[in-house]
Amino acid sequence: MTDSRLSKNANTGSPAEGEPVYLVVGLLRRPHGVRGEIMLEIKTDYPERIEAGEKFYLGDARLPVTIATRRPHNKGLLLSFEGIADRDAIGRHRNHSLYVLLSDWPPLPEGEYYDFELVGLKVVEEATGEVLGNLKEIIKTGANDVYLVKSESGREILLPAIPDVILDVDLAQCQMSVYLLPGLVDEK
Repeated sequence: MTDSRLSKNANTGSPAEGEPVYLVVGLLRRPHGVRGEIMLEIKTDYPERIEAGEKFYLGDARLPVTIATRRPHNKGLLLSFEGIADRDAIGRHRNHSLYVLLSDWPPLPEGEYYDFELVGLKVVEEATGEVLGNLKEIIKTGANDVYLVKSESGREILLPAIPDVILDVDLAQCQMSVYLLPGLVDEK
């Protein structure tokens, strides 16, 4: 999931301690029909969690809403919300993000992490113990994510987020251990 926090700590990309964590699950696109449905562009790996009767939050104001209906449509979903029953009313939320409160969702499977948990981690080369820098950005490529790691000197390294490279993530230690495949990094 990508850059979807209500607020974040500028140093780590994570929410400030004690603040609620909101994750973007989709982007509301255009109204559909005249009864208050709207197209949702899915921005989560878990669209099955977007169900009728579940509570979500609309836009930057985090307006609480409950999904009334949900049905597949093209590559997204058509949603309607309780209390929003016409095209004009739902149209005011066009191009707004749809959020979920992280605490309302089940935890991720073992070994999976939200992007906000990874951004800011110290990245260490496992064999040498060399600190390569901090994970600054997660680039979505379609096949696999790519992690942008930036050192204190400004050197940038792109690491494919694959098991051969990303060996361990230790959130408690704020550290990611990696193996640098031959040719992955230019020699100094």
